[in-house]
Amino acid sequence: MSNLKLLLLYFFIFNSSILTGQSSGNDISIQLEELFEKILVSKNDSEKLQLNDSVRLLVDDYVMSDSVFDHRFTDLKYLGQIDSPDEKIKIITWNIPLRQGPNKYFLYLVKRDTKKSGKIVFRLEGENQPETISNDTVYTERNWYGALYYDIRPFRNEKETCYILLGLDTDNLYLSRKIIEVLSFGENGEMIFGRPCFIRDNEIRFREVLEYSAEGLVSLRIGSNRLIVFDRLDAFATGHSGGNGQYGAGIALDGYRLKKGYWNFVKDVDIKELK
Repeated sequence: MSNLKLLLLYFFIFNSSILTGQSSGNDISIQLEELFEKILVSKNDSEKLQLNDSVRLLVDDYVMSDSVFDHRFTDLKYLGQIDSPDEKIKIITWNIPLRQGPNKYFLYLVKRDTKKSGKIVFRLEGENQPETISNDTVYTERNWYGALYYDIRPFRNEKETCYILLGLDTDNLYLSRKIIEVLSFGENGEMIFGRPCFIRDNEIRFREVLEYSAEGLVSLRIGSNRLIVFDRLDAFATGHSGGNGQYGAGIALDGYRLKKGYWNFVKDVDIKELK
């Protein structure tokens, strides 16, 4: 076979594989969007969970694909996707609102692994917690509290690579939460949520949890690789009584600054420090 024919054959195979992958991703995206729309309008919890089983089957196939780290859904409204800047972690999260019982959270984490098949996949389930998420304990895959994560950054603590996660839990009628979490992996590869690396008011915390009224909005974002910023919570009057539901965003910004592997609380963050 001539060099020209070989080149044309390679070009055809290469481009066909790209088009097939794009088509497959687009097909999955359309199917997922349709399923989430049906879940949203359904008034039957059993039906919602049955539809969600179909969502999980599609996501299962997707995370096991060879292109999971290279592909990203661009038009899905109800599926959260974040990729770590070091390209070692991909997290997919979504939630299912239920009429009876706590709403459900689902998390798929894909971790690059050169020692095995190229990646490890974790599948977690959680549900909205009526009690406060603790800031002095570790959570695992077995008792994950449930949240939608929307940002991730690596950092080093005690010579180990960890990941800051910013999370959101808004499935309570009166209360919303935003969470600064730390993700790491144990000696046996298990997922660990929480790490004693936040210093505030001379106390060590495993995470920061902001609880505020579901009627309000509170900003939490990464200002830089070494700075996390959020609205200071101030008390205000609401139509509901008791609890942290009476708190909302104030006019000042607080945050955490990374220093020697630990996140130190900072009061009155200067807006000039933000990106």
